[in-house]
Amino acid sequence: MERSPISLEDFRFDQSIIAKRWMLLTAGAFSPGAFNSMTISWGSVGQIWNKTFFQVVVRPTRHTMTFLEAGDAFTLCVFPESRKKALSLLGAKSGRNGDKIAESGLTPVPSTRVATPGFDEAELIVECRKMYWQDLDPSHFLEPEIMDNYPKKDFHRAYFGEVLAVSGTDAYRA
Repeated sequence: MERSPISLEDFRFDQSIIAKRWMLLTAGAFSPGAFNSMTISWGSVGQIWNKTFFQVVVRPTRHTMTFLEAGDAFTLCVFPESRKKALSLLGAKSGRNGDKIAESGLTPVPSTRVATPGFDEAELIVECRKMYWQDLDPSHFLEPEIMDNYPKKDFHRAYFGEVLAVSGTDAYRA
């Protein structure tokens, strides 16, 4: 995919992409190949502490959380609709039991500012440095139906990542 660097001042992101088209969250290091990816459909983007950030949430049962905890960065990738099948596989299968990334047909590529890879087929790669995490506390849920998302009581951990670099197609440029 043809991508070019996008400055934070010129970066435009429609948050509905997260839920409608999904994103691929990757944590770990490209070299020596110790990383894992998972598809996400929940998250947010914005400004906090005078920094542009993406916030992602990961259940403690996910293999990707092991890599998030061990490292200091993560990447987020958006893909064309033609890659939805690969994203579905990466969201459903665990990396504990085999090489799901190879099975997906996606090609990991080095990032410019973090050790975590992006993917060659992505139309957008966002490189983030972890700056905060917090476990969701169900005693703070103000709407009872939120608990419906947690029948196993496996509450997400939220990670805030400062955006260090963005590479994308012109669709993400102001």
